[in-house]
Amino acid sequence: MKLEDSHRVNAEIVASIEKDLRYISGIIKQKGREMLSNYKITPPQFIALQWLFEDGDMTIGELSNKMFLACSTTTDLVDRMEKNLLVERVKDSNDRRVVRIHLLAEGERIIEEVINKRQLYLKEVLVNFSLEEIQLFQNNLMKLHQEMR
Repeated sequence: MKLEDSHRVNAEIVASIEKDLRYISGIIKQKGREMLSNYKITPPQFIALQWLFEDGDMTIGELSNKMFLACSTTTDLVDRMEKNLLVERVKDSNDRRVVRIHLLAEGERIIEEVINKRQLYLKEVLVNFSLEEIQLFQNNLMKLHQEMR
């Protein structure tokens, strides 16, 4: 059934899916915070490091847009991360007026460790799912993500 057939989509099912996604998101956020408690970073710093890890060097403005934060807030965030040797500011090689935020080895190490811990947690949660259920779940999540973009 496609969304064009929305009259056939039961409102209760949609409400239930939305609620489950909200609860899952909350659990993931809480587990993520618990995992971060062993590191010298805050949840917003983790999100910033994740963007740098996935997308590479970027300006404060670009990072601000990705995180939906004001540039001044992102600047403060980067200042603290720079002080903790997680990132560094680097002049752009093509335009010396542009300053990019570069992920340092310690920031990369933390991101990799936390992501590995998150994946281990998810693996534990999925232990009672069959391989077929996991593959179907993955396909449906990818499709939902694509539709949301």
